[in-house]
Amino acid sequence: MSSSKTIVWFRRDLRIDDNPALAAAARNGSVFPVFIWCPKEEGQFYPGRVSRWWLKQSLAHLEQSLRSLGAELVLIKTQSTLSALLDCINATGATKVVFNHLYDPVSLVRDHGIKEKLAEIGISVQSYNGDLLYEPWEIYDEKGQAFTTFDAYWDKCLNMQTEPIPLLPPWRLVPAAGTVERFSLEDLGLENESEKSSNALLGRGWSPGWSNADKALTEFVEQNLFNYSNNRLKVGGNSTSLLSPYLHFGELSVRKVFQCARMKQILWRREQNSQGEESVTLFLKAIGFREYSRYLCFNFPFTHERSLLSNLKFFPWHADVNHFKAWRQGRTGYPLVDAGMRELWATGWIHNRIRVIVSSFAVKFLLLPWKWGMKYFWDTLLDADLECDILGWQYISGSLPDGHELERLDSPQIQGSKFDPEGEYVRQWLPELARMPTEWIHHPWDAPPTVLKAAGVELGLNYPKPIIDMDTAREHLTEAIFKMWEMEAAAKAATSDGMSEEVFDNSDGIETSAIPKVILKEKSSCPTYSSNDQRVPSFQNCNNGSSRRKRAKYVEEERLNADKLKNQNKGAGTSRGEEDLCSTAESSASKGQSTSRISFSVPQSCSSSDGRPLQEYESSDLRRSWQEKIDLDQTSSKNSNVLLIKKIKEVSVSFWPV
Repeated sequence: MSSSKTIVWFRRDLRIDDNPALAAAARNGSVFPVFIWCPKEEGQFYPGRVSRWWLKQSLAHLEQSLRSLGAELVLIKTQSTLSALLDCINATGATKVVFNHLYDPVSLVRDHGIKEKLAEIGISVQSYNGDLLYEPWEIYDEKGQAFTTFDAYWDKCLNMQTEPIPLLPPWRLVPAAGTVERFSLEDLGLENESEKSSNALLGRGWSPGWSNADKALTEFVEQNLFNYSNNRLKVGGNSTSLLSPYLHFGELSVRKVFQCARMKQILWRREQNSQGEESVTLFLKAIGFREYSRYLCFNFPFTHERSLLSNLKFFPWHADVNHFKAWRQGRTGYPLVDAGMRELWATGWIHNRIRVIVSSFAVKFLLLPWKWGMKYFWDTLLDADLECDILGWQYISGSLPDGHELERLDSPQIQGSKFDPEGEYVRQWLPELARMPTEWIHHPWDAPPTVLKAAGVELGLNYPKPIIDMDTAREHLTEAIFKMWEMEAAAKAATSDGMSEEVFDNSDGIETSAIPKVILKEKSSCPTYSSNDQRVPSFQNCNNGSSRRKRAKYVEEERLNADKLKNQNKGAGTSRGEEDLCSTAESSASKGQSTSRISFSVPQSCSSSDGRPLQEYESSDLRRSWQEKIDLDQTSSKNSNVLLIKKIKEVSVSFWPV
């Protein structure tokens, strides 16, 4: 073993098991593990309350694990990640920094900048794949182009010849000596006093930490994977794996999850057990969607702000702040939608099927900008994951080639009958409808007055009337689609006539009161590529087996709290309820150093690297179909970042938060 000293920079890889960066450092000498919390660099994506709670618990678990191996985790709170790393290097005399890759746009910008700066002073920097089965630059079609549909991408992944093998954890660590300013978990400010009472219940439903993640995986694979194909359609209870928070924070290796599921699949295939085999196929597909979300963000890094398909920039979004408020507070008058949004507010968690239903309602019934919903999910979900949120919201809004058709309008009433046939989920989260008969539970507006009276339901008083009826919503959506087509055709005609027409997404600049404002750079220079980057894109300026029962108890306590809330608000009208059901985004916005309580908006304009308006590029793109547009944005090389750099040059880096 060499005597080199290595800084191990932990981020969203908070585990000992199958951690490539930690394993590499442990093999080569002494290690200096560090976690750096820099709220300023989180920008508009400062984590929400429940997400920060999980991070805090996970860090405590990691601290204990590293200590048992012989090394102390150094916690640092700073205004600059680069400065903190330099302090650690100077204090320890380290000659190397290692970390595992992240793929969201903000992290890619920061990581490449840090690599370049450290390389300039002679520090070796190595980064590893600790988050995916395959790196985004490893999966391309036969033409060397990035896939733009999930099925083709996932088929290629499943047909790769070699399957990833998890790494064994180190048995012991040799600590590198050095003194830097250390912070306690409390000093990081991940949780303040006003949030602790709300967060207390979270610990009864969830057990963060990498060893707890292993237990949750084992429980799921051995007890619940077999019935996954049936249970995944049940929106109530613990019908999914519940592994997403562990995966987001890197407490669980996706390689380990994949391997465990595949072994079960092979076993059930030999036994000719079709149900078990189907369950594994569907579960692995869910893992595939997570992989694909990183793949899209890497190859099309503008997707956190703009649709992948350019025609959506003509869509006339109806940015109604009151509709947005009613949606996020669960007061739309559609029980299944409202139940989902109430559960999200109360627990930071909703079933994937409910996520699809509530997001589809926001985009297609209310015509709210998908970016608003994406940001709200980021602020409120326990497993808030930027890349997955981007994929989900673009999929629902028709922004992806293989997404939902934009004209598809699913009835919440029919979906309620399908996914919550007995109305148990609605009754759990909407106590005001607890006495409604099952026949009417998903469409109380159709119930006879005698039924409503017997159930204690007064539409418009203790439960809202539908914010918009199905026929009107369909009419508005159809009109919006026709208007989008007309504007697109007009823009194409203007471009073909040699006219220069600037086109703005009409959601740009619209403000709402509950979501932090995007802070933008005014201009950026052309990106550069460095051989030291190791394929990370270049930019500048820019419990055990009782875990399910624990969560069930937590959910029941939240339901009782909702009952109490209803009684407190009785006779107070809707204003009090709206106040009590405020967004947890307000909490995160008020705590983040680089966020504010002012409104969230999106970029109104930006410039390309050669100074031309971005809209000029977009207008010229209108002369091509979306597939031609995507094809022209590719390169023929599978092993370089030319594709991504070309895309960034076209789109400009002015989207990135300060």
